[in-house]
Amino acid sequence: MKKITILISVISLFLFSCGNTSNEKSKEQTETVTHEEHQHNDEMQTIELNNGEKWKVDANMITHIRNMENDIISFSTVEQKDYKSLAEKLQSNIDLLTSNCTMKGKAHDELHKWLLPYIDLVTELSEAKDETEAAKQFENIQTSFTTFNQYFQ
Repeated sequence: MKKITILISVISLFLFSCGNTSNEKSKEQTETVTHEEHQHNDEMQTIELNNGEKWKVDANMITHIRNMENDIISFSTVEQKDYKSLAEKLQSNIDLLTSNCTMKGKAHDELHKWLLPYIDLVTELSEAKDETEAAKQFENIQTSFTTFNQYFQ
């Protein structure tokens, strides 16, 4: 339940920061997010390329994404793994990313298809009960960035 509450909060922040000013729109989008969340849990939405090309993520947002990717790359080389600390760093960048959302249109929609499952993975990492579970979530996060780099630049 805590995971769902955190996820809804982050998604709501992301949607509100993307230029939505109407209360009616916000309510509709919150309902849509709830529906999409259930869809996400049932099946992963497939990310599409932009006519065979990678989607361009704007400079402001790619900075936070690359910061997370660099944290993950660095973390993979350290001997003493502090998964909780990594999860906090990743969450901090997610917060910055979502609060600085400036993308619109199809590129924005496709980025959401990657970002929402990624946010789930970071939440699961932060809530991991032991090092084995955390290591598995870390591997999933690494795989998520492989996917990101297949579809976005």
